[in-house]
Amino acid sequence: MAMKTAEFIALLALASGAVAQSKLAIENPALHQFEDGPELAPGYEFVPGETLYVSCRITGYQILKKDEAQSVKLTWHMRAVDPSGVPIVKEESRVLEESVSAQDKNWRPKFPASLVIPGFAPTGAYKIAVRVKDEIAGTETSTELAFRVRGHDVEVTDHLAAANFQFLRSEDGKVPMNPAIYHPGDTLWARFDITGFKFGPNNQFAVDYGLAILDASDHEVFSQPAAASESNASFYPQRYVPGALNLNLDPNVPKGNYTLAIKIRDKTANQTVETRQKFQIE
Repeated sequence: MAMKTAEFIALLALASGAVAQSKLAIENPALHQFEDGPELAPGYEFVPGETLYVSCRITGYQILKKDEAQSVKLTWHMRAVDPSGVPIVKEESRVLEESVSAQDKNWRPKFPASLVIPGFAPTGAYKIAVRVKDEIAGTETSTELAFRVRGHDVEVTDHLAAANFQFLRSEDGKVPMNPAIYHPGDTLWARFDITGFKFGPNNQFAVDYGLAILDASDHEVFSQPAAASESNASFYPQRYVPGALNLNLDPNVPKGNYTLAIKIRDKTANQTVETRQKFQIE
């Protein structure tokens, strides 16, 4: 009778000096808020910039026996992606090659790892794929962990735009002013997000913006052509740039209706866009 494939492989492993174990497996995969901390509940939400810790144990590996020595060789890979499947950090790989003794027969290697969630990561469901290979047996196994991130929500566009514009009462204001009414001598605060800019090599971008104040007749009464600029390059693409501005209103400024005009420039793609927002001075 022909020998079954599984039996033949097992005999080859034994003949080469490998001590057969049970099937390779990843046990107790878990996420933690800090190293060796308690396992997090499924509903936990990380925030951008937070460090996430991963742990798991490996069982079912084979032990290579050569003369009086015994050893284990395992490699593992970790890949983390955002809700769109874009990697958030570089794939991590490690090799574990250890000598073991007879007393280590129930040893379960632990592979701790960590990653920092990008500072501009969007809200949504993320995944971590872990793959382990037993280099002695030539077998592989994998598992997947899911986690959530609560980020700053920005609708990403395919063209340069200013999103989430808000007039505010103060620098740390949380509630947008609607309608936006200021008084002579006040400080006008505004916040918005720049999106839709293009990337160069290594996800490099460069944007800047200027501002102007127009009166009710569309006459320019104030301008600051170069208000702010930002550029950066990163492994994970930064899909938006937070913009902010403040303007001290003259105590003698005439009351009336005004327009804040913000001109944004994407220096990589040489594209511009202007957004206009109405406010009042009473």
